[in-house]
Amino acid sequence: MPSAVVSRRTAGAALRLGRFAAMGTVAALILIAGVWASWGSAQYVMLTKGRERGTVEVTRCAADTCTGPYAPLSAGSTARERVVLDHSVAVDKGRTYTVVLKPGGGEAVRSGPAGVLYAWVPMGGALLLASVVVAGGLRRTRAAWVLAGSGAALLTAAFLSV
Repeated sequence: MPSAVVSRRTAGAALRLGRFAAMGTVAALILIAGVWASWGSAQYVMLTKGRERGTVEVTRCAADTCTGPYAPLSAGSTARERVVLDHSVAVDKGRTYTVVLKPGGGEAVRSGPAGVLYAWVPMGGALLLASVVVAGGLRRTRAAWVLAGSGAALLTAAFLSV
């Protein structure tokens, strides 16, 4: 009889370890995906040294892009008749925005604090999603509240700044 009790404990411990490993992996993958999705735009906004910086006056908006003339602010940057800016809630026709040009010069990304926060919005969503996995799968409620609070703060700050 004692061997049956020991094998049940061992099996229970193995299942807990497996759940912890699986849910930890899922949470880590969610956070990595959030960083990956955010870094595509954030790198241009945060690491501006040597990049072309200027302003775009939005003159036309289509379904998912806005365009307008580019006026340079940084040394070595040249004026362009038309650059493309992603159309989002944060961009309105007739307004002027400070931007950083992606290499190649045809695409622009909003710069400044609003641009930085907007670029990290996917990470905010990943933090919220990972908090559910951490709370339910790992049963770490304090860590989950920290992740959820961080995600909510990031999304709120981005919403208020844009």
